[in-house]
Amino acid sequence: MSERWVLAPGGASRARAVVISVAAPALALGISLIVQPEHELGAASLFLLAVVAASVAGGIWAGIGSSVLGFLFLNYFFTEPLHTLRVHNRDDVVALVVFLVVALLVGWVVSRAVSERDRATRREREARLLNLFTTKALSGEPLDRVLNDLAAALVDALRLSSCSIAAAAAGRSYEVRRARPGTSDGSTVELPITSGEVTFGTLRASSPVHEELVPEDRRLVQAAASQVAVYLERARLDAEIAAARLDVERSQARAALFSSVTHDLRTPLASIKTAVTSLLQVDVRFDPSQARELLQTVLEETDRLNRLVGNILGLAQVRSGALLPVKEPTALDEVVESVLHRLEPTLGGVRVRTIFRDAPDVPVDPVLIDQVVSNLLENAVRFSPVGGEVVLSVAPWRSVVQVRVADQGPGIPADDRDRVFEAFTQLGATAPDASGGSGLGLAISRAIVLAHGGRIWIEGAPGGGTAVVFELPVREAAPVQQEVAAREGSS
Repeated sequence: MSERWVLAPGGASRARAVVISVAAPALALGISLIVQPEHELGAASLFLLAVVAASVAGGIWAGIGSSVLGFLFLNYFFTEPLHTLRVHNRDDVVALVVFLVVALLVGWVVSRAVSERDRATRREREARLLNLFTTKALSGEPLDRVLNDLAAALVDALRLSSCSIAAAAAGRSYEVRRARPGTSDGSTVELPITSGEVTFGTLRASSPVHEELVPEDRRLVQAAASQVAVYLERARLDAEIAAARLDVERSQARAALFSSVTHDLRTPLASIKTAVTSLLQVDVRFDPSQARELLQTVLEETDRLNRLVGNILGLAQVRSGALLPVKEPTALDEVVESVLHRLEPTLGGVRVRTIFRDAPDVPVDPVLIDQVVSNLLENAVRFSPVGGEVVLSVAPWRSVVQVRVADQGPGIPADDRDRVFEAFTQLGATAPDASGGSGLGLAISRAIVLAHGGRIWIEGAPGGGTAVVFELPVREAAPVQQEVAAREGSS
């Protein structure tokens, strides 16, 4: 990975070391001349203290410079003859040499301890950053938030003046910049964010004016750029996988739609054609009851075709996001009675019992809710045994009105109760005289209920069988996002 540096005026750290190496012994000299102008021992102690302070503040070279200057000041101002660099007494020569050696050793030891402390602090900082990289990689948070947190962590950990990330992946662009208040950009490193041969963007890290990033910090910035590349590469791959999965789902949906429509359209058409052909035969005479039965078959199969086409159109509305209810205050028990009256000829040998409790009117689209109740009632009748009973109830519950359709059929396993609301899902016909449907009724019902801001679910019936329950809010409510539409929109 290549990098490009834009440098501010250099030599800042060396100039700082020189200033400290001069200032510390000069300050010690001034104090010594004021407090103890003729005591060499006191001055030596102050010069050693200056060496320690210079080593802590400026590093090894500041400590060495302070040691040498302290040695010269001690010789010039406190050793006979004064104000010269000559030394007459042999003991003074030994004392000066010992002071220089001790000062150099103290400066080296102190600067080494400070360096080890800084190194330990830097390693702790690196560990925190690496832990942040790992945590963010596994967090599942939105990528823009991850990049923003990463830039903020770099500014805080490396004491940068600013950090910015400009990248693009999976059809989205990301622009993130975090800065430390009260600082101006000095030296800046700009790193490309790459994964293999793919370049996603750049990462820029700027240190404050008169400061430079040490090599260890540069490596951390480079590691951050590599980690950002991993995030973006994963986002790109996730988008590709989602697009491929969506293509597969669309292909499966088209195949299921083709298979379902082919079967469910041809079956009623065949029944209608058979009945009409029989009626048109001139050499066969039917009595009135037989003719009426054939005409009734034509009517029922025509209604079945109408409902199938309505479900297909409803599915298309859901997937296009065009399912918009036209709401008006409606009594749900009246909707249920209308559905029962219309579907009475198709109930066969199944009894339908209704339970209506005093429920307030709810803001709904009566045509769409009629379709929901029709789909649920047809399913309950289809999977009920001959002579069985379907219970259809309407009752208020807190701030909603619940509608329950319970049958005495074979029931639905708990693991499949959510899956049956998906389009084209058919669990098979296990009732004595059940016939498989198109797999659209429950999917359309759920879409309509969600569009009204309600919810729908399946639970077991007390005497065996299945109970489909949906509830609608008494007050106006926002629609719940359709899952199918959400998946389509994510592409």
